Amino acid sequence: MSRTFWITLFIAFANSLSFTILIPILYLYSRQFGLNDFQTSLLFAIYAASQFFATPVIGKLSDRFGRKPLLIISLTGTVIANFLAGTASHASMLFFARFLDGITGGNVSVAQAIISDITPPQGRARAFGMFAAVTFGLGFVVGPALSFAAQHFSLGTGFLVSSAIASIALLATITNLPETLHTKAERARNIFDLGLGNLITGLVMPKVGILLIINFLIGTTFTIFTFAFQPYYLKVLGQDNKSLTLLFVTFGMLAFFMQSKGVAFLTQRFNLVTILFLGLSVRSLSFLLMPAVTNMVYFVIISMVFALFNALVQPMVSTLISLNAKPEEQGTVMGLNASYLNVSNAFGPIIAGIIVNQANPITYSYPLYLAGGLTFSVLLFAIATRRQYAPVPTS
Repeated sequence: MSRTFWITLFIAFANSLSFTILIPILYLYSRQFGLNDFQTSLLFAIYAASQFFATPVIGKLSDRFGRKPLLIISLTGTVIANFLAGTASHASMLFFARFLDGITGGNVSVAQAIISDITPPQGRARAFGMFAAVTFGLGFVVGPALSFAAQHFSLGTGFLVSSAIASIALLATITNLPETLHTKAERARNIFDLGLGNLITGLVMPKVGILLIINFLIGTTFTIFTFAFQPYYLKVLGQDNKSLTLLFVTFGMLAFFMQSKGVAFLTQRFNLVTILFLGLSVRSLSFLLMPAVTNMVYFVIISMVFALFNALVQPMVSTLISLNAKPEEQGTVMGLNASYLNVSNAFGPIIAGIIVNQANPITYSYPLYLAGGLTFSVLLFAIATRRQYAPVPTS
């Protein structure tokens, strides 16, 4: 792996920390502003919906002007937004901060485009596995641990720490990251052609389009689960936020192991599509089993199995999309992928927020069952359409 790869990995890791610090605290932080479950779901949704429109624009502009300037803009937005959220005195400021972070979002898709730029096709599964291991695996270890420490001061402190860490990633991007885009896309004849049209045309791109649809469905079912996971753990199982943070750390350690070691092991023995099916199968079964028995030990065991195999899903989808796209389209397709994944994050929490009733805690199990059934349906759809996106083997 090249020096640029490791620099990109460091930047992506710092950016990941700025996100994973917030996961254990965002739900409870919203409660400090008097938001109910449905209003909290809208807080999740506004971030995701704004990213839906912003990410393809950032992806296309990175194909046109380069990866580095767009990554700088995106990280700057994260720094400002999380500072505003951490110092917010009213719910409206918190909503604005989440919107700002979303509309300038695109950090992950630009970083993935850099990985595509510098990695040959035959090495991308391993590269994206390492990328996921550091960002979503190790990030989920260190981020919640920092969140745990920040909670000794206040929940808002977590946002301020997030802003500071994003500043480190921004500084590293400015001072150390070289430009990796060598084949730039043609300049648009219309200055208003920012890539939003690709949200529609991307769905009919050969091989890539079907993967965008699959990932949208994967993301929707997953965020139905994630919105209900925290209140289920806190209110049904009767645990506290600090033990929840430690559980997230455990999830991160398992994901890091799978993505750093397991992906390389599995890709030597199975094709990418088969590994994707394995991840989706275990994810579906885990969602259905988690609420089946109201017991803490049982829940943790099922959750650990889930964390281990769930770590396979996104690296496989990202690799399949990258392998099915042209070199000069990597930023665009990674932006589209992130965009559809982000808008799925808007639908999932709203669906979960509608079907739960905070006066009746057992209803927090309903989204888990729903997510399990829907994930199984997505798996069947992915199996039925596999010939449309399976990459041609390379030597």
